[in-house]
Amino acid sequence: MDHEYSALFQSYDHFRNISPKNGSYTTPLSGVPLRKDLDKFRGCLIGGAVGDALGYPVEFLSEPELFERFGATGISSYVFLDGLARISDDTQMTLFTANGLLFGFTRGCMRGIMAPYTSYLANAYREWYKTQILSSPITSKFNCSWILNVPKLYAERSPGDTCMEVLRGDYTGTPEDPVNFSKGCGGVMRVAPIGLYFGEYHPLAADMLGADAAALTHGHELGYIPAAMLVHIIRLISHSREITLKEAVLDARVAMEVLFAGRKHLPAFLQRMDQAVTLSETDGDDLTAIHALGCGWSGDEALAIAVYCALKYSGDFDRAITAAVNHRGDSDSTGAITGNILGAYLGLSGIPQKYLENLELRDLILELAEDLYDDCPLRSSSDPQNPSASRWYDKYVSVTYGK
Repeated sequence: MDHEYSALFQSYDHFRNISPKNGSYTTPLSGVPLRKDLDKFRGCLIGGAVGDALGYPVEFLSEPELFERFGATGISSYVFLDGLARISDDTQMTLFTANGLLFGFTRGCMRGIMAPYTSYLANAYREWYKTQILSSPITSKFNCSWILNVPKLYAERSPGDTCMEVLRGDYTGTPEDPVNFSKGCGGVMRVAPIGLYFGEYHPLAADMLGADAAALTHGHELGYIPAAMLVHIIRLISHSREITLKEAVLDARVAMEVLFAGRKHLPAFLQRMDQAVTLSETDGDDLTAIHALGCGWSGDEALAIAVYCALKYSGDFDRAITAAVNHRGDSDSTGAITGNILGAYLGLSGIPQKYLENLELRDLILELAEDLYDDCPLRSSSDPQNPSASRWYDKYVSVTYGK
């Protein structure tokens, strides 16, 4: 995001009124230079899709069923349907998060003014909802998501009841005015693009935007605080090759203490994150550790399992992702979040080739990752003449790309 236009996001900090009263916000990594890395952007979104696709076939299996079907070590390679490793609603919603961010900022670039990012994200999520109930692309002239023009996204993939219930209605929530009291993991599993897109600017506001994005549908503190922490972790590790994953996790912990000081469920959340870090440093059995952290159905449990797996196997994407999905809980979400984290940390180059082959919508996922990295080339005074600018206009202004 250009410095010239970063004020469009600075206004979000003012809008949310989230700066600490003493005017300072420091963590151990405050001031560390950050610079975006295309390999890490690609790795984050592809990694999330990999974990999602690996865990999706076993999401609702008991552990006896899982290990009887796939052997003593559990599932370790894709289950193909029609030749593809299918993604679930987790990756679908992640793509709509990316599209909503890019549509909103492009409007700001073209017009010099924009609504809060959450309004664009809410619209994008409602458009995702349509892909779960319709069988073919819709023809409305008022879409904000060009990916609605992708026929293969029109596939019902076990969407969360909370997301579906909220998004079929007219109202979404905020942390201050919750739409419900759901703490399901459907809020955290979709916010990784926020950490990618706002990596170089405004860490406090970027984290809070993650919370606000989750709170659109999940009003419990344990539904939206994990989203803020995931954004913080992704922001750091996708923009630096010097920051270790553990440093990023601990830095995010400090940030959550600042952002959500006084919140009722913050101590329990931080205790679970500390437990995940401690367990990752032991030689214990992965399944036993994951049972201690939960099943992953709630946001805090899903993030804790992902943090445990990513930290324990921070240099080995394969081992981390298989540990993350072989349990009795929400396997696709814990796999997706683990994949987001380690994909951002290791980059696309660190993901084994076997996971890149026959991954559903792989090219679309890479295209959204590259758009987040490239950012808007349009300005209010510009006329899209070159192919790149013209393509961007078709995606994020006219929303006609792919029709």
